[in-house]
Amino acid sequence: MMDAILTKIGLITGIILPFFNIPLIVRIVRRKSSKDISLTWAWGVWICILLMAPSSFRSLDLNFRVFSIINFIFFSCVMFVTLKYRKGNHGT
Repeated sequence: MMDAILTKIGLITGIILPFFNIPLIVRIVRRKSSKDISLTWAWGVWICILLMAPSSFRSLDLNFRVFSIINFIFFSCVMFVTLKYRKGNHGT
């Protein structure tokens, strides 16, 4: 019974956690700048997520699989927005 509860909690939080990328995306878009975001950090996180993706998408662990898919989608959005708003904003 406890395992089932913990599995459900893990699934719910695995779905919710990637949504915390939305405030970062919104902040970048509103400010029209991503100059305060480290490109080393952003690329590093995205590359790690990308390299983990094939294994996580095939995992038998539903929680890990769902989290990985949603996290890949949302952090890819973070990368896109970070790169989009990086150029043209230097010195302003």
